[in-house]
Amino acid sequence: MTQKLIAAGLPLAAAAALGLFASTLAAPSAIAGECPQDQVAADAMAPGATAPEGVTDEVLASIDLSSKGGDWKGRALRLRKLVVQPGGVVPWHAHDARPANILILEGTITEYRSSCKVPIEHKAGEATAEFGDLAHWWKNNGEKPAVLYSADILPPMASDADTM
Repeated sequence: MTQKLIAAGLPLAAAAALGLFASTLAAPSAIAGECPQDQVAADAMAPGATAPEGVTDEVLASIDLSSKGGDWKGRALRLRKLVVQPGGVVPWHAHDARPANILILEGTITEYRSSCKVPIEHKAGEATAEFGDLAHWWKNNGEKPAVLYSADILPPMASDADTM
């Protein structure tokens, strides 16, 4: 398989994965895009857009985890690059069966989260964890494209087309 290389000679997918890992070790500002404590509530936000709009979703790398056996059978670890154009939407989706870490690389993007009464603004350099009883959608309300990297565990029987 041909891989894109970055300046340091690392495959692009490896560099992105390293960046996502490093972002978890970053200063507290890397998780600044959180719901204010006084705005957290169950079913606080109604479902939003249900179709993608103005977004590209490229799978950079995928690892079949089936060889680990047990509950890993049929699961895959994916690394994706999403580019959300101004006005673009990542549609409403849930994370009860698909945990993910998101790194905002460029631009800003607004998250409309089921457990938050107000929209959450995310900016470049921030990372957010998506798991458990969480459903949400994202919209780029900015003037420039937002570039996000997503590392997620794809559940059995799900395809790339089923999970944005």
